[in-house]
Amino acid sequence: MMHDVDTSQKGDTAPLCRSEITDDDFLGGQLKVLQPVRGYRAGLDAVLLAAAVEANSDRRTRVLDVGAGVGTVGLCVARRLPFAEVVLFEREAALVDLARENITRNGLEGRVRACLGEVGARAGHYLEREGLKDGSFTHVLANPPFFDDGSATRSASKLRAAAHVMDGGDFEVWGRFLARMAGPAGQALVIHKADALAKVLAGLEGRFGRIRVLPIRPRPGENANRVIVSGIRGSKAPLSVLPGFVLHGDGNGFTPAAEAILREGRGLYPK
Repeated sequence: MMHDVDTSQKGDTAPLCRSEITDDDFLGGQLKVLQPVRGYRAGLDAVLLAAAVEANSDRRTRVLDVGAGVGTVGLCVARRLPFAEVVLFEREAALVDLARENITRNGLEGRVRACLGEVGARAGHYLEREGLKDGSFTHVLANPPFFDDGSATRSASKLRAAAHVMDGGDFEVWGRFLARMAGPAGQALVIHKADALAKVLAGLEGRFGRIRVLPIRPRPGENANRVIVSGIRGSKAPLSVLPGFVLHGDGNGFTPAAEAILREGRGLYPK
């Protein structure tokens, strides 16, 4: 299991055929996901983000996976939490098609659906078409693009460009959309590179409070290379930085806590 990675090569992206798609196991084989060989491929980041979703004991759990790709994050949530309802929101039609196939082949049609849409200026058009209401989700999740328009070199691969270049140039557009879709006291959860933390916090500021930052460290004593940032819609509580989560021990193997998340579908925050 690896971090979400880009395996694109330069050149035009032809319509996907079966030879351009891999069939990958997640959660120890509990979930099977079709995804393109080239482009942005879901891995460890997707599973960690899904594991950060905590079930609500007093209300219905309704999850929006923004920029869902082939649906890995949302599908992991649905597999972990058997009563959660999940909407996968993705702007690339080819990936939406794969997400719908992934829903069916994992037997999750009753609780998960995939919608075509984007977080930018035309978001309202897509939301209306798909019957998605503002403020209707208890959790809004994002594993957003790693690069913005100002620093990224656009690839000739359309799927790579879609995965790695943000609408609107930075996380501000994403933060606004997450706040639009989160209900009262709804939770936003974002995983990103550690050096993008300032942008993520700026995008959530004024929209979400009780911000918690969880550093993800490859090994004990190493700097974090990912962060999971969570916040509560409308909260005025202050920001806090949690103890870091460590992925690997002395060797290349995962720590027991990481193994429990990746193989067994456990939650990131133990009860």
